[in-house]
Amino acid sequence: MKIEFYRHNLNEADKNEVRKVLDSLFLTTGEWTKQFEEKFAAYLGVPYVAGVSSCTNALEMALKYYNIGPGDQVITTPMSFIATANAIETCGAQPVFVDVEPETGNIDVGRIEAALTDRTKAIIPVHLYGQMCDMPELRRVADTYSLKIIEDAAHCIEGTRDGIRVGALGDISCFSFYATKSLTCGEGGAIACHDADINDWMRKARLHGMSKNAADRYSKIYEHYDMEFLGFKCNLNNIHAALLVHQIDRLDQICSARQQIAARFDEAFDTESGLKRPAILPNSFHPRHLYTLWVNPAKRDLFMHELQQSG
Repeated sequence: MKIEFYRHNLNEADKNEVRKVLDSLFLTTGEWTKQFEEKFAAYLGVPYVAGVSSCTNALEMALKYYNIGPGDQVITTPMSFIATANAIETCGAQPVFVDVEPETGNIDVGRIEAALTDRTKAIIPVHLYGQMCDMPELRRVADTYSLKIIEDAAHCIEGTRDGIRVGALGDISCFSFYATKSLTCGEGGAIACHDADINDWMRKARLHGMSKNAADRYSKIYEHYDMEFLGFKCNLNNIHAALLVHQIDRLDQICSARQQIAARFDEAFDTESGLKRPAILPNSFHPRHLYTLWVNPAKRDLFMHELQQSG
């Protein structure tokens, strides 16, 4: 026996939707991408969503939108996947790491103000493992010092804290649909925001900064496009979007199954001494994206190898 890398939740409806795309004219960004963006925006309760090819691209685009680059600093957490800091470095800016809360592993908002300088332009909080950060306090700090909040929500689509959803208080929120995520198309991402101008810029930026995409040029009276600014090439295509459109309808059901599995793990590991888990705050809903154990660092690899050998 060996626990799988990940067991996805794709079903026949998802696969049939891809077959529809393969029998259609547009494999690239088009009708299915639009349908997914509208459904995902409705799920999050935000007005705008733009599909992209990864959460990493989303973070890079958000930083570029705010003209963050060489000489600038961005506050973030050292407890995250490398993409969070890499996006800052890719823009030429400097990541400034603020230590984390010992009980959750999330960025300690109370330490942020001491790390600010006149070069600080933004904060990238990471909702680690699915537990949301203290967004009201983050918003207060950001507003006090005229900073932007770019949420790295790669772990946390379904989460809430103090009745606040992911994407509600951030200026821009970035999501991942990587293979191990609860909403997955293998590789993919999205950018959510509340501002029509940001959304319009993101839609152009994901396609080189062009004023028209292929579907628009085909479905409407042909108009020549302009390259309005230097953009990226990271649009979410119809094939990947087709895998997502029906999963959104099952997302709460999928999340419930993860909760049940995590409860079984909790019960099993609670009998072992020397193990701790990140806290799940009483005023939050934690989607349990990752199941994490905290152990003595000197014994971490031993624990991992013993678990692996046990299947």
